[in-house]
Amino acid sequence: QVQLVESGGGLVQAGASLRLSCAASGRTFSSYSMGWFRQAPGKEREFVATTRWASGSTYYAYYADSMKGRFTISRDNAKNTVYLQMNSLKPEDTAVYYCAAQSGSGRYEDIRTYEYWGQGTQVTVSS
Repeated sequence: QVQLVESGGGLVQAGASLRLSCAASGRTFSSYSMGWFRQAPGKEREFVATTRWASGSTYYAYYADSMKGRFTISRDNAKNTVYLQMNSLKPEDTAVYYCAAQSGSGRYEDIRTYEYWGQGTQVTVSS
């Protein structure tokens, strides 16, 4: 069982930055692929980024096209925490951001392949 708790959301102006954190419980955090998703009002939950476990201490980062160059995902296994650094925020980035954990090798952009989810943290970007 893995429990995930997100933090770091808030209200910012366009162009600002935020760093989201996701703290995970469990002793096998390092072997999970961790993802960030977001859901805007009236829209489906969409993939943002993932740090995908390959083997040992090797991870690969993947991003949704619209986030490349602005968002950076990272993880600190010693702290059981994954981060999402968001720069140059836009009003269209407004959403609830969710952290998720995946133990298998399913498609990283598919929400159905993630077993555990956090409760979400609200990010609001004003114009």
